Amino acid sequence: MTSDSGEANLAVACALADELGRQGVHHVVICPGSRSTPVAVALTAHADIETWVLIDERAAAFFALGIARQINAPVALLCTSGTAAANFLPAIAEARLSRVPLIALTADRPPELRGWGAAQTIDQPRLYGDHVKWFADMPVPFLDEALIRQTRASAARAVRTARSEPPGPVHLNLPCREPLLPPDLRPPLRLGTLFQQGRSNGSAVCDHPIQRVPSDETSGTLASLIAASPRGIIVCGPGESPGLASAVTTLSELVGYPVLADPLSGVRFGAHDRSHVIDSYDPFLRHEAVAAQLRPEIVIRIGAIPTSKPLQQFLMSSPGHRHIVIDPGDPRDPSHLATWVIAADAAATLASVTQRLSPISFTPDSNWFETWRAVDTTTREAISIAIAGDETPFEGRAVAEVAALLPAGSTLVAGNSMPVRDIDAFVRGDRRDLKIVGNRGANGIDGMNSSALGAAAVAGGPVVLVVGDLSYFHDLNGLLAARKFGLDATIVVLNNDGGGIFSFLPQAEQLDEPIFESLFGTPTGLDVAKTAELFGAAYACPDNWSSVRRDVCRSLYERGLSIVEIVTDRERNVAQHRAIWKSVGDALEPLLAGES
Repeated sequence: MTSDSGEANLAVACALADELGRQGVHHVVICPGSRSTPVAVALTAHADIETWVLIDERAAAFFALGIARQINAPVALLCTSGTAAANFLPAIAEARLSRVPLIALTADRPPELRGWGAAQTIDQPRLYGDHVKWFADMPVPFLDEALIRQTRASAARAVRTARSEPPGPVHLNLPCREPLLPPDLRPPLRLGTLFQQGRSNGSAVCDHPIQRVPSDETSGTLASLIAASPRGIIVCGPGESPGLASAVTTLSELVGYPVLADPLSGVRFGAHDRSHVIDSYDPFLRHEAVAAQLRPEIVIRIGAIPTSKPLQQFLMSSPGHRHIVIDPGDPRDPSHLATWVIAADAAATLASVTQRLSPISFTPDSNWFETWRAVDTTTREAISIAIAGDETPFEGRAVAEVAALLPAGSTLVAGNSMPVRDIDAFVRGDRRDLKIVGNRGANGIDGMNSSALGAAAVAGGPVVLVVGDLSYFHDLNGLLAARKFGLDATIVVLNNDGGGIFSFLPQAEQLDEPIFESLFGTPTGLDVAKTAELFGAAYACPDNWSSVRRDVCRSLYERGLSIVEIVTDRERNVAQHRAIWKSVGDALEPLLAGES
């Protein structure tokens, strides 16, 4: 065997790429760099892998996150050594908390260069700490069959770990020595031969993700608790998962529990039975008199913490009730309300409980659900009337108008800060196949453009991002992906020239305006139209609601990237929200008083 580093680097890289492809990794986002050359060449040459090359590592990682979440499968991302790897961290942190499977491949200098001042060299082993589910610092390549087998086994383990419940990111650090490649890569069939090394019979390492299912005892105990507690609710937080909507709504219909469905839960929209889905809870739970009449005996909570702060406060207002969290990973319970944590797949757990409850003579409390439905219906009507009576720009109306225009099969990406909260409060669900996603793990405003464009790269229907101006500008580099790959997407920028959410917080009243504007309002004065021109995007800035509908509809059926800017005013936006909450309270007063 030769000791040539170039030959060894390429052989190991081909084994890695081939095993990733065999294990179901079909998309890899690559950031240019020298030290990653062998792996980049192997990934690009593999017939089962589509590569996406982007120059900004932070944007590239969020682009990979968007792809992985859209297809519900692991996506790999590759970068060179040094600070390039550090720029993956924000997306990796988001992936860990929102449970999206990513495989970070970071090229590195060999051990003898680490800590000795070598160029483009930082301490990369365990760079991401606990933000990844698993890490391996791979050996420096050399020509040996055992190392090829280890490489394949490590790639298979990385995919299995990323996919297994709860999904999340993993990290393989890949040191290599120069020369990075053999002097001659020809003949063309050479890479194909290398892809076969390490699997003498042509088979792949077969690793399947592990699903955590409840025990019979757990299912039986939960069924008994539900049967004894007719006044319950099911709270579905962010985190869409296969089969969840059907399992939740089947159980809710059987036991008469209202389902409070976060827009990112996958339960608010869809063809499943929606008769028990409640989606106006954010506005009506702001009113204490309403919340007091709706306090449950038992809460079954699924997914991440709800987006709605009023809902979170409602759950905290009755700490004595049974609060059951069904979560296959670490419990997401920052308020420490859980009286029982069931570490199992939610859909499987609820289906098992429904099966056990079905033969039981169980009579739901019809008045309980009917009260919730009456409050929900009255709230919807009050909001519709209030919005229709105000023709001035309003961010709550903007998200509702956009969502209403989307055809079945669309993906709505919710920007953080105000957009996702307004989608929660103002977007009513229906039977459309509408996927709503967002970065609600770490809840940062970074990477939103890139995440949406990653979704657009693989989505089968229109993709629309609704985002605030600061978040839009924060990830401006991400727009390059749309131009480079010819992606079709719409970005609706709600431009209030600053951080609109801070105007709702106490510091808006506590601080003098110049200080508040400097620290929190943070107006940029940047021109959205010029950014659209820079990246070759279509641009519109409608000044009335009819024009908003026309421009958004047009963007859904045009090729390429379209940017629709809706200009709002921060102070007026706060006043409009508060006026609507008051309208809801006024509309609910007769209902609470028992009037028809």
